[in-house]
Amino acid sequence: MSTAESRFPAVRYGARLRRAAELGAVAGLDALLITPGPDLRYLIGSRAESFERLTCLVIPTDGSTAAVVVPRLELASLNESAVTELALPVRDWVDGQDPYAIVAEFVPAGGKVAVADAMPALHLVPLAATFDHVPVLATPVIRDLRMIKDSDEIEALRRAGAAIDRVHARMGEWLRPGRTEAQVAADITAAIIAEGHTEAAFVIVGSGPHGADPHHEVSDRVITTGDIVVIDIGGPVEPGYNSDSTRTYSIGEPDSAAAEKIALLEAAQQAAVDAVKPGARAEDIDAAARDLLAAEGLAEAFVHRTGHGIGLSVHEEPYIVGGNTEPLRAGMAFSIEPGIYFRGEWGARIEDIVIVTDDGCESVNRRPHGLTVLPG
Repeated sequence: MSTAESRFPAVRYGARLRRAAELGAVAGLDALLITPGPDLRYLIGSRAESFERLTCLVIPTDGSTAAVVVPRLELASLNESAVTELALPVRDWVDGQDPYAIVAEFVPAGGKVAVADAMPALHLVPLAATFDHVPVLATPVIRDLRMIKDSDEIEALRRAGAAIDRVHARMGEWLRPGRTEAQVAADITAAIIAEGHTEAAFVIVGSGPHGADPHHEVSDRVITTGDIVVIDIGGPVEPGYNSDSTRTYSIGEPDSAAAEKIALLEAAQQAAVDAVKPGARAEDIDAAARDLLAAEGLAEAFVHRTGHGIGLSVHEEPYIVGGNTEPLRAGMAFSIEPGIYFRGEWGARIEDIVIVTDDGCESVNRRPHGLTVLPG
């Protein structure tokens, strides 16, 4: 894998670091401490993993250069990051040294620090002792950066959406009577990678009554004629941006009552998509889908939020749920995925990823939304 594939140009990460420092200063912080996870990958393109030895990006908010504290034996973890091109100072350490004290060298005495929400407690506790206060979360700062996708991120999400669409387009190759959910899932997993993802992050094959469980994964249940099947699949494409798309299938001609309900679900999903525009609140999008289903007597069948943000994480902010008054802004990316579930019988869900534009939204998924009938 080339560096060009594994991350964006270094200038993009430099801009993110500067903006993170600016927002941190506005929040009254003296430094942001970012350990391995999605935030670190967002800020410097690093795929470093979290171990018992501390790796930490220190972002002072006074305008001085960010620095990386890393175990000497983990220096190679920075090779694919933008650290070298950005000329960030790197302080490596060996067993026997105190890495938390090294981090403190980059922060003003008595400074207020914030930490990534993915920081393990085994690092948070010693950092709290070193700084003599419990750090706050950097989430309010980082979320404002990560929620608004730049042009490179949007293009990655488009590629991810097209790749997962190609997998759904092939569903008739695998989804048929006599096969188990697990067998179908194995074929889908291979196709997710073959169509351009680096891995399959998740594969849900919910057939018949299993479709009534929104987070069912797979089982040895044999798919039969007449089943309604929920297929929810996704994974990352380089440099780490995720797809997530759900479609509902019928094995043979569906029961007419089920088909009518799924048509209503399709209308609810479209109503939510149509409601997306800058200035609308996240809860407005949820209400657009939920109100339509409620008007048709299906309120109790819709048991989860309408959507979630997506990017380097499959689930991130903004969350499209009642009570979230966050105004939508151009560049936000999230799922719109209402579902209806009838315990012990069947379920259905329709999901696209959309990106907020200046006057509405763009869907990165283009497959048909209605119930797809496959041979039974």
